[in-house]
Amino acid sequence: MTTFQVPQRMNFSAVSPRVFTAVLALDAAAREGLDPALIELVQIRASQVNRCTYCIDYHAADARKAGESEQRIYQLSAWEESSLFTERERAALALTEAVTLLPAGVSDAVYERAAEHFEEKELAQLVALVFTVNAWNRMNVTTRKTPGTA
Repeated sequence: MTTFQVPQRMNFSAVSPRVFTAVLALDAAAREGLDPALIELVQIRASQVNRCTYCIDYHAADARKAGESEQRIYQLSAWEESSLFTERERAALALTEAVTLLPAGVSDAVYERAAEHFEEKELAQLVALVFTVNAWNRMNVTTRKTPGTA
């Protein structure tokens, strides 16, 4: 099989290490107190919405390491039609999409749904996780970071 290689524009971490390190620290802080499997589901879904191939690849691998099933990873792009996700996960995924597609806003219904399943501290962490993965997505899409590269 012949594949197409999308040329990477820049190695962001080498060119701007202070910013890269700051986003790494933000990422670590955002993950605190959240379930590792949920973290990966949220990060994959935001990356799918943002079309970030590097992050989709990276977080799918991490999800597998966290014990996530292939079937749930595959169905994540259609989570609303899938019966494989809990109400808590569905609330997190709805919030992920709303924050990622911010021009549409985060409706009261989406926010309240998430607040029913997450305590305020967890909800703050979840929001932080979503805006952090969006930062990674924007960095990697802009620079065309290639899956499988460091």
